[in-house]
Amino acid sequence: MSRHGARRLARFGAALVSRRRSARLAFTAGNGVQLFATGDAYFAALIARIDAATKDVALETYMFCDDAAGRPVSEALVRAATRGVRVRVITDGIGTGRLPLFDDWRAAGIEHRIYNQHLFGRFGFSRTHRKIAFVDDVAAFCGGINIVDDYDAGALRLPFPRWDFAVEVSGPVVAQVRSAFDTQWRRIEIGHRPHPLEVLRAGVRSVSRADGARGRRAAPVAAGEPAVAFVARDNLVNRRAIEKAYLVAIGRARREILVANPYFMPGRRIRRALVRAARRGVDVRVLIGRKEFVMLDHAVRYLYRTLLMAGVRIGEYEKTMLHAKVAVIDSSWATIGSSNLDALSLVLNNEANVVLVEHEEIGLLRRAILAAFDDARAIDPLRYAARPWYERALNRVAYVVYRAAMKLLTIGGYD
Repeated sequence: MSRHGARRLARFGAALVSRRRSARLAFTAGNGVQLFATGDAYFAALIARIDAATKDVALETYMFCDDAAGRPVSEALVRAATRGVRVRVITDGIGTGRLPLFDDWRAAGIEHRIYNQHLFGRFGFSRTHRKIAFVDDVAAFCGGINIVDDYDAGALRLPFPRWDFAVEVSGPVVAQVRSAFDTQWRRIEIGHRPHPLEVLRAGVRSVSRADGARGRRAAPVAAGEPAVAFVARDNLVNRRAIEKAYLVAIGRARREILVANPYFMPGRRIRRALVRAARRGVDVRVLIGRKEFVMLDHAVRYLYRTLLMAGVRIGEYEKTMLHAKVAVIDSSWATIGSSNLDALSLVLNNEANVVLVEHEEIGLLRRAILAAFDDARAIDPLRYAARPWYERALNRVAYVVYRAAMKLLTIGGYD
């Protein structure tokens, strides 16, 4: 890369950090980051951390399965609780069914709470879709990987592992993960939304506790310095936090935008931001998962016309299940997390993402997205425009039905 290009990327990263207030992000320096591209690698790291825990383990996940992946994690949690570590687990009432493992947890002293046990529960239709964990204020995990076998797709076995990612982080950002978990833990206990002041106080207590354990304060972020922020969408004080993080980064992109998401149905704000970026000469590529929900597959294709006309390149990935919710912008900004780019994730569900600026792991993620894009089926604009009338009609009807359903579920929040 030229010296001019390096300076431009440094300015890009510095600008994103300087605008953290608008995106409700708190960037910190001095964090370690490790990227995991498969469940197997992630589970091994998670179990190793749990087995080394001395005080506190917490895990929040949408799916926890009693399978070849879930049982070893469950056994590690039981071992930790048995030796006196406080172990807390949050699972979703719909994503995770009633498991025999729960009896083992209770016998070992694991504290387990279920978020919204019914389809329409005390938190409405909302789910906790987060996949986060922390251990002893030393390490935390965030990503899109559920506690489930990489090859399991219900009645089918996938030909390749799910295409998904998670990160392990250490340093000041761990306190942010802990704060989000602790707030969720209390929220489930009391059964209603805590006052925003309670949320803010919980964050202060969590950061103070983590800083005290390390004996130092989080270092300020200098221009061009690697930085990490954790962002949680919670229907409380961070309703648009993840969406805003995307919008800020897309708006400042000058060279390349890579987005990979299984359920690509963003609202107008993100779609318009991608179109504007493509029109100003940015190489915009969107990698989309397929063949999980037929109606959604048809609805998503309705959005292709505007994107293709602006010059956005679209790839439909069918090699295996695309479950990752990731993006890389100008090789200097990346996000990895649980948030899909759809109405449920952006407006309704509880989600969690990590945002990286100027970290080496961004290059690894970028190469993985580009490789997957090469494996995907590229959407040809001419063939798309020439598709039969009945297919165009089906795409439009599916989109209108989806949009109406999301408007209803999000009480008008989806745009």
